[in-house]
Amino acid sequence: MINKAKDIVAASKAKMNDAVKFLEEDLKTYRAGKANPLVFNSVMVNYYGADMPVPQVASVTTPDAKTILIQPWEKKMIPLIEKAIIDANIGMTPQNNGESIRCTVPALTEERRKELIKKAKASGENAKVVVRNARRDAIDALKKLVKEGLPEDAEKDQEQATQKETDAAVKKVDELIAAKEKEILTV
Repeated sequence: MINKAKDIVAASKAKMNDAVKFLEEDLKTYRAGKANPLVFNSVMVNYYGADMPVPQVASVTTPDAKTILIQPWEKKMIPLIEKAIIDANIGMTPQNNGESIRCTVPALTEERRKELIKKAKASGENAKVVVRNARRDAIDALKKLVKEGLPEDAEKDQEQATQKETDAAVKKVDELIAAKEKEILTV
């Protein structure tokens, strides 16, 4: 019984860690005023009938802090990638020279900075909801185990362990959001 309880806590910890990792990856795609090739991970381009992220059909590099260079594996992909970037509305205008596509990263306006911070905080709140749901599910499962014969003091210990993991995950989410907010506000 105690092993089942520990498994429940471990599973909830894994869900919480996944939520934090997802948030971390999501925040990397926010354009915060300097060139970041990860911005193109969410830009989908039609490649032989399947939608693929730009980095899977082209080399995406940053030759300097304000420029992103996209070199498609096939030249015929240039117009498709160009259209995908425009359609994605990520705030960049692609410039095509026949060989590659250059995107200059514009400076963020005050309005765009506030928008990005708001979006980051919303993503952080969503991550916290996932963490809290994992905690709730774990505690519900532990209570069911008590009915099946798990001693109450063992259930309380596992509940405390779950709460400790929840607090750590929420703290990590807050740290990620604060760091992203600082990065966005840095001019």
